[in-house]
Amino acid sequence: MIVRSFKEIEGTDRHVRSASGTWESKRIVLAKERVGFSLHETVLYAGTETSMWYANHIEAVVCVEGEAELTDHETGTSYRITPGTMYLLDGHERHTLRVKEDFRCVCVFNPPVTGREDHDENGVYPLLTEEG
Repeated sequence: MIVRSFKEIEGTDRHVRSASGTWESKRIVLAKERVGFSLHETVLYAGTETSMWYANHIEAVVCVEGEAELTDHETGTSYRITPGTMYLLDGHERHTLRVKEDFRCVCVFNPPVTGREDHDENGVYPLLTEEG
């Protein structure tokens, strides 16, 4: 059994800040736990825009605070995301999140991330694996 809090991982290697400066993520469950998914609390900052494409992962996101506009680049459809709203990127959709007020969400990734990932120039997390 694993019990840990987001508070206790602040400032550790599980607390990742993006090179772009648009978000930070506390990665509470990672690939090294070997449970088949990773779990994160991510905050995207008000006034920022982040384009992403999880070509190697499926992601489920639940908004717990704030507001953002999610645009699906595959269809051109935009959605207002507020607390209690979930979106699932089950088709590896290219998408952009335009953050209206600090947007805190809980995210689940499959396959799990290692904790070292950041978006590349295409908005993709590379598919990294844990050694051993």
